[in-house]
Amino acid sequence: MATIRLSSLDLRGIAEYLKSGACKSIVVLTGAGVSTGAGIPDFRSPGGLYDSLRPELITATENQRSAMRSDPTWVAMKDMFFANQLPYMEVRRPFILGTQHQKWKATISHWFIRFLEEEQFLTRFFTQNIDGLDYQTDLTRELVCNVHGSLGRVSCEGCQEEMPLDDFCVQVRKNIKDIYNVDPDAPKESSNIPCPSCSRPQVKPSTVLFGSLLPRDFFVHCQQELPKADLLIVAGTSLVVSPANHVVQKVGQDCRRLIVNKEPMGAEHGIRYGSSATRDVFAGDRSCDEVFLELIRLMGWEDKLRRIRDRLPEDSQALVRDI
Repeated sequence: MATIRLSSLDLRGIAEYLKSGACKSIVVLTGAGVSTGAGIPDFRSPGGLYDSLRPELITATENQRSAMRSDPTWVAMKDMFFANQLPYMEVRRPFILGTQHQKWKATISHWFIRFLEEEQFLTRFFTQNIDGLDYQTDLTRELVCNVHGSLGRVSCEGCQEEMPLDDFCVQVRKNIKDIYNVDPDAPKESSNIPCPSCSRPQVKPSTVLFGSLLPRDFFVHCQQELPKADLLIVAGTSLVVSPANHVVQKVGQDCRRLIVNKEPMGAEHGIRYGSSATRDVFAGDRSCDEVFLELIRLMGWEDKLRRIRDRLPEDSQALVRDI
């Protein structure tokens, strides 16, 4: 592949590259930053769900509660789930039900990725998020690689059979108590939800449990598609979680890399900023939505945004009032 130099190492240069016809294959990697505008509660930050976890409210043995006190991520450990389905289900009950009712809406960032598909740029979309917001944009499912799984799909850890989300949520409402005390109709005690196919209590949203392998598709797509990409967009991730962070190293030497994050990151993975940059563009110091809104304007895609404006969350709608 011949080296195509950007006219400038900024968003304008990226937009010109997309318009030039030389950019034919785009791969996107996203993290939590693309969903902050949707208002989804964070699991890891101070004051987040793991930080404020109260194991004494969870249906578990005292040994299991002790493990959760020492490390709240035990809630989503593979060993814990296979021994006791209920801690995972009770902690994530409001997010499972919220996903079903689309309590949180896809942001400008999610819709930008959909626009890339509409313009036939998008080869692969890797997301580390489990919120399922990507599917609200009607993005072709075959293009999405859920690196850590998704709350928007349900399957059995035992037999791998899928279960319709709506059917699963009926069981969640009936069987799983509300440890957050916001649903007066929730049961007082929890009981397991059996898999309709194998009857084992191992059905859950298809998120990857700690201690489990990542989906095989992730490694296949990395090997087959990253070396051929013309542009890699990395958005809303600090590139600290392996192996997803290695995506930036697996693209070819001539692939441009657009980094959309509030602060520079990825130096340990060979990303270069400032005077030493030759192919890396940092569009930081702003939210992902603000960056992608500017790129939408530079591409002349405002009509696409007007079409879906009413489907955006409030924070995103506030950004597009003058579109």
